Amino acid sequence: MKWQNLLNQMKKEILITKNLKKTYFKKAGKIEVLKGIDFLAYEGEILAITGASGAGKSTFLHIIGTLEAQTEGEILFKFDTEINPSKLSRDALSEFRNRHIGFVFQFHYLLPEFNVLENVIIPELITSEFGKKKINKHELEERAFEILKGLGIHQRIHHYPGELSGGEQQRVAVARALFKNPSIVLADEPTGNLDSKSAQELFELFLKINEESKTTFIVVTHNEALAQKCTRRFRMIDGLLININ
Repeated sequence: MKWQNLLNQMKKEILITKNLKKTYFKKAGKIEVLKGIDFLAYEGEILAITGASGAGKSTFLHIIGTLEAQTEGEILFKFDTEINPSKLSRDALSEFRNRHIGFVFQFHYLLPEFNVLENVIIPELITSEFGKKKINKHELEERAFEILKGLGIHQRIHHYPGELSGGEQQRVAVARALFKNPSIVLADEPTGNLDSKSAQELFELFLKINEESKTTFIVVTHNEALAQKCTRRFRMIDGLLININ
């Protein structure tokens, strides 16, 4: 344990939560989902969060991904500078999220009317349009192709989501998440709709990306066997995250 603490001190902290709470107020009364989570992630880790359905895993992921606001507590990101999302304006928060955080969900959320290459670059096209920034679409396509090639799906760039298998669609979703070279990737049950072989392949892909690029991954999963491959494991129990390594 002393050696582990020493190793942790040598790593760069990338995400900190302090007494993070989330309460929903319903007609039937209040529902306390997160009850004071203190959490720390380091640069280059791949972390797994397991737990029963409805335990609050996805809620936690959405909050640290700045998609949803906490009721109490604090979130700090330490990238180029220390960032507290709650201090940012709506536009600044969107820009921060777009630059630093990648998302992979259980459902791929690919746009069926666009092909693989277009699905990867379209978030950047939309961002540039709103920001009135000039972009070189050809350069974006070249970069997307290289990412898709690294994920082993570059031969399908002109296919549409409906023409891909579930595993292939999820690889496209991963490419989209990685396109802006985010500091952290949040994956919510990314293998939930995949068969065991595709799930194993996707997780090995996460491990490969993590090792090569040092991108931090936080993965919510019900798959204990896959979770055991991660740097550290946590379990969501009664609104709290318990380190189970």
